[in-house]
Amino acid sequence: MGAINFKKLPKFFLILIFLFVSNIASAASKNPSLTLAMGDENQMAAAMKIFLFLTLISLGPAMILTMSSFTRIIIVLSFLRQAMGVPQSPPNQVLAGLAFFLTIFLMSPVIKDIHTNAITPFLEEKISQEVAIEKASMPLKAFMFKQTRKPDLELMLKIANEKPINVESLSLFTIVPAFILSELKTAFEIGFLIYLPFVLIDMVVSMILLTMGMMVLPPVVISLPFKLMLFVLIDGWNLVVSSLIRSFQ
Repeated sequence: MGAINFKKLPKFFLILIFLFVSNIASAASKNPSLTLAMGDENQMAAAMKIFLFLTLISLGPAMILTMSSFTRIIIVLSFLRQAMGVPQSPPNQVLAGLAFFLTIFLMSPVIKDIHTNAITPFLEEKISQEVAIEKASMPLKAFMFKQTRKPDLELMLKIANEKPINVESLSLFTIVPAFILSELKTAFEIGFLIYLPFVLIDMVVSMILLTMGMMVLPPVVISLPFKLMLFVLIDGWNLVVSSLIRSFQ
């Protein structure tokens, strides 16, 4: 994977969000659903564009994250925390930070491609905004298409009544929800596999306590140290992270 200049990441994401948000804003402006009869028409249109732009740019980070590996990673890490029986540790900020940097690591080829072929030429005014949006969407479409399950994609194509010729002709409004559905299903499958060994430990502890007549003592209190010890002994974080990375390859 190519190296990433972390100092340029905030600027990169801001420009990428701007490109996609401006694309959505321009599409929305072509099909206005509201008509305003008060005030100057040009002023009202400009005000509506600013309002729409600010609204969409506030949702920009979530839009970008749902088109990356972040969704699968954060859900699997949340399942892992629940399976171990420590719902508050690690904290949400730690899990989100780990998921974010793992996402950057996994998406580094896509980020590099977008930065080279879309962001840099756009900033140097070598290509127009429309061409930059098209070039920036191509690597994302390829990544999402590779991780999207065929039934989910067929479902969205059927609902949208689209028949694309190739990946490039797929609409972002079609492939993104199909990609999210696939990521949710994959994340839940991985979460189920993570739960199994911890549930087995809980069952063994419960049976031991039952045979000893200690029915008042909650099994979770006894099983928690054993689950933590097992997770540390097998280097659980290493296994989970490596499995997540391999699941995208």
